Amino acid sequence: MSITYLHTMVRVKNLDASRRFFELLGLEETRRMDNEKGRFTLLFMAPPGQQNAAVEMTHNWDGDEGLPSDSRHFGHLAYRVDDIYAMCRHLMENGVTINRPPRDGHMAFVRSPDNVSIELLQAGDALPPEEPWASMENTGHW
Repeated sequence: MSITYLHTMVRVKNLDASRRFFELLGLEETRRMDNEKGRFTLLFMAPPGQQNAAVEMTHNWDGDEGLPSDSRHFGHLAYRVDDIYAMCRHLMENGVTINRPPRDGHMAFVRSPDNVSIELLQAGDALPPEEPWASMENTGHW
């Protein structure tokens, strides 16, 4: 028996804001489906050349009010990056709060416009400590 990773699904309130956020991380739109009858849009995004590492954003056109709140939680999405400091700097310059700065040169957390926690991990060995990250405090939750 085998198993294959397909995607991680998250519900989003503002599809355009969420798409722009994931574009800042370097993901590209790979597929979109608008379902008139079901009144929802599915937007799939993945890092270039990594279709098997997709995030599926589900946007209900009429909002999520009235949907059951149980079993709709999840932890986070995780992405490996070439330079965690450069990625965090890029995100900050575009208005994204760094919730858990990469003080250790290895790991950071940010949140999407829909409060989805995103873990960023440095590829290979941790980078040497560097300011402003080394002394930056946590902001909010991740």
